[in-house]
Amino acid sequence: MSASQEVKSGVSGALIFDLMGTCTNWSASVVAALKKQCANTPLILPRLQSNEDLTRFASAWRAGFFREIHQRFQNGEPQEDIDITHRRVLDQLLSEKDMSVTTDIWGDDIRTILVQSWHHQNAWIDAVAGLKRLKKDYFVVVLANGTTRLQLDLVYSSQLSFHALFSSQLLGFTKPDPKMYQKVLELLNLEAKECIMVAAHAYDLRAAAKIGIKTAYIHRTTEDPEEDMQQVRSECDIFVSGTDGSTSCGLNELADILCSPSNNASRLDLED
Repeated sequence: MSASQEVKSGVSGALIFDLMGTCTNWSASVVAALKKQCANTPLILPRLQSNEDLTRFASAWRAGFFREIHQRFQNGEPQEDIDITHRRVLDQLLSEKDMSVTTDIWGDDIRTILVQSWHHQNAWIDAVAGLKRLKKDYFVVVLANGTTRLQLDLVYSSQLSFHALFSSQLLGFTKPDPKMYQKVLELLNLEAKECIMVAAHAYDLRAAAKIGIKTAYIHRTTEDPEEDMQQVRSECDIFVSGTDGSTSCGLNELADILCSPSNNASRLDLED
């Protein structure tokens, strides 16, 4: 039996989504928040004036966050509130020699506003419509690191609609811990072969694949800058481009692949 037939067996299969970066454009939100605060301190923050400067800073913030959570996982440390991690990385970046932004320049109130910008993001242009189509054939759920409040804020601000939200805070594990993926299968009462993990992060899909979950990679401009996309393509069951800025790419293209003919889409059989 093909993998797509397996996924669609029973009442329904499930598409398990990463959220930030995969479905939402965190960069636009964070850059906008940085730009607003920098407008009030143009002479004090000369290194954060152009859009390129702001985008680089936001990307460094995101990369620092990933380093932190992966290091905690590798060290066997307990997970912490994502806002605490974001704040610590922000403080580190602002204190670097080429920045030298003290709390006198950007105090606690401004830094709190910047951390909160991670809670309010727009969906990628293809995501809302793509998810709507996918929900007709599958359970669509979120499985992501972070707090439940973060997930609630993100789906509210992005207008994305899921059947359920599973955070690392709620489940008590952190991706890429295999227990995180096993727990969501248990809660969904589904087998690994009935599910597809959908993410813009190769590490996430590699971890899911190790316990038998099928994988769909959504290539986004903001994610996995150090990954070899040809290698990622070869590792995943489905590889979808979500980088051209059109409504037809990303999750709409995934719906073209996975949805039934009644939803005006073709089906791709994934070979085991």
